[in-house]
Amino acid sequence: MSLTDKEYMRYSRHIMVDEIGEAGQLAFKNAHVLIVGMGGLGCPASQYLATAGIGQLTLIDHDDIEITNLQRQILYSDFDLGEAKVEVAQQQLESLNPHCQINTLKESIFDVDLTTILAGVDVVLDCTDSAKTRQYINACSVKAKVKLVSAAAIRGSGQLTSFDFSLAKSPCYHCLHPDLDEQQLNCATMGVMGPLLGVMGSMQAIETLRLLLGKQDNIGRLLLFDAFTMQFQQFSLPKKDNCPVCG
Repeated sequence: MSLTDKEYMRYSRHIMVDEIGEAGQLAFKNAHVLIVGMGGLGCPASQYLATAGIGQLTLIDHDDIEITNLQRQILYSDFDLGEAKVEVAQQQLESLNPHCQINTLKESIFDVDLTTILAGVDVVLDCTDSAKTRQYINACSVKAKVKLVSAAAIRGSGQLTSFDFSLAKSPCYHCLHPDLDEQQLNCATMGVMGPLLGVMGSMQAIETLRLLLGKQDNIGRLLLFDAFTMQFQQFSLPKKDNCPVCG
């Protein structure tokens, strides 16, 4: 599948970048990306991926829009209160880029056939804020041998990790957070600076595009960002031989 003349014009600023070019833009067009969670991370991630020319996005979220979401979930407005997040997101993203096919599932991740969905996916974005959900997405991604980009944000702190489970050397999210009973810390219980979600969600989109371009240098690294000091830190994340999920 090649780029049409209209697509070539639309993505010309991508194509001009040596690291992307026409071949990279075609890789974006032919890609299928799954986003789980259409909250503060999923909103900016989906916007940048749709406008970047990802051919197919599948959105999974069972929530409806509440007034407390509007401080950071930038796809939604007061007019959308009470509506399903995935339905409003689909309308917004299709208006941003009609060339991007948007699929939606208004269900809990635990109620869908994730194994079947992952069979046709190139990259999964974990944009959720539940430890149980993150561990489940990680375990399913390991089994499916797909790429996973996971982010989180709380108060003023954000983190980003990416994995490629087609590589035997890749660690997984469970290597980083082995405590299955870890305390539930999320935006609802601890609060979060709104733009921090924009930073981390945008970085998820960047990392997804990098993975689609074949860039593997960030696999298995933990990136930390402190919004209040404007400082980044990065650490190597070793694969644990005794990890019950990927070991």
